[in-house]
Amino acid sequence: MSTPMTTFGETVWVLPPLILHPFNERVPPSTLLENSKAALMLSGLIPSDGSDEEELKRRLLAGRYSEIRMLFFLGKDVLRWMDQCVEWAEHISELREADIQRQSFAGLLTGGAPDGVKEKLIRWGVSDYVSIFSRAIGLNTMFVEPPAFTCLAEEFLRNYHRYADALFQCYQQSQPYRVIASRNFVFELYASSEYSRLLESEWEAQ
Repeated sequence: MSTPMTTFGETVWVLPPLILHPFNERVPPSTLLENSKAALMLSGLIPSDGSDEEELKRRLLAGRYSEIRMLFFLGKDVLRWMDQCVEWAEHISELREADIQRQSFAGLLTGGAPDGVKEKLIRWGVSDYVSIFSRAIGLNTMFVEPPAFTCLAEEFLRNYHRYADALFQCYQQSQPYRVIASRNFVFELYASSEYSRLLESEWEAQ
């Protein structure tokens, strides 16, 4: 459904910044690590720590659910940014009739983000950012609010990443859109606290 990528000459547009807010999940990294270890134990890839199978399964599903919630809230920020980008593009004559859609910016973020954004994500310890952002978008195409744990089937919890990947692909194929690249579209990535400090420094400089 995507329109083949075309260049916009030498023009470079600066998109609104992508601002990511902290999660209010209060799940320590050690808990997520233990939940990941439970998955490996259930698969027989590492020795058991003495926990019975039901306890390991409980830890596995709890970990998966925490990951789903974190990705969901991340996706809220990403979709807000995509909406801002579409609104921004509507005010530029060269882009207004170029079939620029939300999918254009989703593809830019997951398939060709500017080097500065990729480098910052790596500094933050986010190496597989493509999967993280695409799954965050995918989950937000299905859920308006984070679903309750009891509303999700065990199959979905165990393999949510596969379903989220498929949801993202469905979303990208849901309508025609122009493929865009970072040679013409650049943007900055900020944590919300970092962006607030930047605005404060700019105000103080005025």
